[in-house]
Amino acid sequence: MADKYKHESLSVEEQQKLLEKYDPESATRKLRGPISIVVFFGLLAFSIFQLYASITQSIPRQILLSIHLGFALSLIFLLFPVSRKSKKKNSVAWYDYIFALLSVGVGAYWPLMIDTIVNRVGILTPLDLTVGTIAILLTLEATRRAVGLPITIIAALFMAYAYFGQSMPGFLGHRGLNFEGLVNTMFFTSQGILGTPLYVSATFIFLFLLFGAFLVKTGVGQYFNDLALSLAGRRVGGPAKVAIFSSALQGTISGSSVANVVTSGSFTIPMMKKLGYRKEFAGAVEAAASTGGQIMPPVMGAAAFLMVEFIGGISYWEIAKAAAIPAMLYFSGIWIMTHFEAKRMGLEGLPKEQLPNRKEVLSKIYLLIPILLVIVLLMSGVSVMRAALWSIIGTIVVSAIRKDTRIGFRQMVEGLVDGARTALSVAAATAAAGIIVGVVTKTGLGLKLANGLVGLANEQLLLTLFFTMITSIVLGMGSPTTANYVITSTIAAPAIILLGVPALSAHLFVFYFGIVADITPPVALAAFAAAGVAGGEPIRTGVNASKLAIAAFVIPYMFVLSPELLMIDTTIPYLIWVVFTAFTGMIGIGAGIIGFWYRKLYWFERIIAIIAGLLLMYPEGMSDTIGIILFTVMLAIQIFTKNKGKFKLAES
Repeated sequence: MADKYKHESLSVEEQQKLLEKYDPESATRKLRGPISIVVFFGLLAFSIFQLYASITQSIPRQILLSIHLGFALSLIFLLFPVSRKSKKKNSVAWYDYIFALLSVGVGAYWPLMIDTIVNRVGILTPLDLTVGTIAILLTLEATRRAVGLPITIIAALFMAYAYFGQSMPGFLGHRGLNFEGLVNTMFFTSQGILGTPLYVSATFIFLFLLFGAFLVKTGVGQYFNDLALSLAGRRVGGPAKVAIFSSALQGTISGSSVANVVTSGSFTIPMMKKLGYRKEFAGAVEAAASTGGQIMPPVMGAAAFLMVEFIGGISYWEIAKAAAIPAMLYFSGIWIMTHFEAKRMGLEGLPKEQLPNRKEVLSKIYLLIPILLVIVLLMSGVSVMRAALWSIIGTIVVSAIRKDTRIGFRQMVEGLVDGARTALSVAAATAAAGIIVGVVTKTGLGLKLANGLVGLANEQLLLTLFFTMITSIVLGMGSPTTANYVITSTIAAPAIILLGVPALSAHLFVFYFGIVADITPPVALAAFAAAGVAGGEPIRTGVNASKLAIAAFVIPYMFVLSPELLMIDTTIPYLIWVVFTAFTGMIGIGAGIIGFWYRKLYWFERIIAIIAGLLLMYPEGMSDTIGIILFTVMLAIQIFTKNKGKFKLAES
């Protein structure tokens, strides 16, 4: 990090306060004494169990998921207070000890009773009913504490819908589930809490969270900042481009928009403000870029792992490959607009003396090898679990190249504990998401909502896409990435698929708009966190972030209308053409939104630039032709009138 900005970055304590305010996953107790040791070894045991299960792959699915759930629930009740305003923030309340013990019992029930449960074939004993009910209640409460209220409310409403099905109006009506049937579905089948979402958490996601924790131990987070500074710091509006570049890199290992904002934003936002960017704009750049980290392959906020299971018949590598071009266009759009804003304000880059030594930075480029290793392994057909395991080993080996990045035994143990800690909220979120999926599967709600959306749109694709976009944004508000995707893919994606859209395009469409909820007011957690770092006004920061992330509102329509953008059934020449026109279109849209190109734009020029950009981004021959003509004319006018002394047209 450049020395000049060290004192302006937020301290670790300030970062933690912001995280606790906007990110429920970070609002944990600061335990001391014997209970802190119990929790430490509990987290360590959680990671060791998951590694053993992944390496041997010998544990039956229901037992694996039950133990995974038991670990997560018990540790959540010990680590997360009943509320953020709780007076017992640094000690465990008596009732949380009870909840933790009940969670251990819930986790042990399937391993101890699996033979009798399977032999009874869905017939519940009073003990089954009691344990299942406790499991549901503990899951909802743990989710509320570790993830937040929105997904907890949605899961509870879905269970209410399943129970009161006969009272539902119109097409929403169904036979309904009695209490025993509801408990049976939620805990004693593979369709509820112990369903596909939790399975993905217990296998793929946990290993990649461990991979991320080990990467952090090498110092790769700070290295991302230094690399971004050395490559982009001297460019026009340098700090903003550093934020974009750094957040794109952070997104390869981060599973949270808010955490990305606070960690990298505490470094980049002060630099942007010092250079001359407005507080709300500086916060918006970081919020938009950090949110984009969730759509950046290979990890994609862990949603890619869920897509493999939800879509079926598709490999993880195909999903990561399909998401690559849209992600690059997204970050290109933010880069273009920050460039035009810097030009409009007359901002330059950082002087050379305020940047890290490029040779020193490049000497640590080996820290990126584990990330490249993941990509290479997945390309070569290695399973996701094996790729994650080998990448963890690769991280340890690569870290040994230099003493200051080396992971010793103590760092390994800390990495195991940190990875398990990060996995707690994911496990809770996916368990609650399993409730939603279970209800949808049992009642056929997904198809009913899909038919409802399509009917409302009169079977028009663009109108259906619009309604699905609104639905996904609303459902995504306040939900973490994994739960966000489960909800939107279960409720919203079927509507698009009904109209013949490829499943991958449909799932990525709802995923994008679910993620965009993090920067879309009124519930824009990433934007609010960035405003906290920048000292700006939250709603205004969210509005600015939404403008900067305009690509995220346009690109999903593009890849639904033209799946070639996802590298589906396309040729290289056509793909190059689509990417070229899309990138050119982003220049026009960016110039129109910012109001500056080679000079300040008149209001009608801004409208023309945006129209030209949208036409270029729409994948169709006639629209591309008109868009290129408009873009070329606008570009020519800009070039020939940029000298205000020669042309009155260019007056500001």
